Amino acid sequence: MAEIPVQRRDEPVPTVVAKGVHIKYTVQGATAAKGGAVAALRRVVRRDKDTGGRTVHAVKGVNFAAYKGEAIGLVGSNGSGKSTLLKAIAGVLPVNEGRIYTHGQPSLLGVNAALMNDLTGERNVILGGLAMGMSREEIEGRYQQIVDFSGINERDDFISMPMRTYSSGMGARLRFSIAASRSHDVLLIDEALSTGDARFQRRSKERIEELRAEAGTVFLVSHSNSTITETCDRALWLESGTLRMDGPSAEVVAAYEEYMQRK
Repeated sequence: MAEIPVQRRDEPVPTVVAKGVHIKYTVQGATAAKGGAVAALRRVVRRDKDTGGRTVHAVKGVNFAAYKGEAIGLVGSNGSGKSTLLKAIAGVLPVNEGRIYTHGQPSLLGVNAALMNDLTGERNVILGGLAMGMSREEIEGRYQQIVDFSGINERDDFISMPMRTYSSGMGARLRFSIAASRSHDVLLIDEALSTGDARFQRRSKERIEELRAEAGTVFLVSHSNSTITETCDRALWLESGTLRMDGPSAEVVAAYEEYMQRK
């Protein structure tokens, strides 16, 4: 990734620019599964040595620019390249062709983000804060706010229990609460708002609005189209790795839903 050149004050400030981005990755052992379970079993019986991976062209020539203060939703079918694109923006996945320019350091928050299961929620709050560059003093000052926001401590003292005792929803809420406790130039959220009750989702949306007001940019992947339209003012529709539509979230979601009904 490269830094975006400084803009004049009268110009909108881009935070992420993607130019002709192609992303490919290899799925190991994919050829062994081709043809279904019976075919795979026959290969095992034959001790077939052809276990090479299959190359997936996940993102194909995507172009867009994101600006400060925007909340951008990503919609598309499963396997359309949404999560892959977020990982590339965060610098987790390399780009095979094209370039991604960023302003500041993007922060990726996903439901599957690693938390240390044998440590308590309290320890994970501290480690998560340190990983985001916060000092111990900053973490201590925001600790109770993080715990209260997550809502995981309202019935039992879960914050003092190991993370392995948490449900997937509780872990996702704590991850979002840690990430949202500080401002970000670019915050990338992958399905984290699909968990939790209506009250937590409402708090999350309000916090995203605050992050935008603090001159940040938020990218949101969600299978809930209503979450996209309620939270984001703009949406990108990815399908089979290509950018099908970029525009107001309500219009993009409507076009995507019509496509899915015809499909």
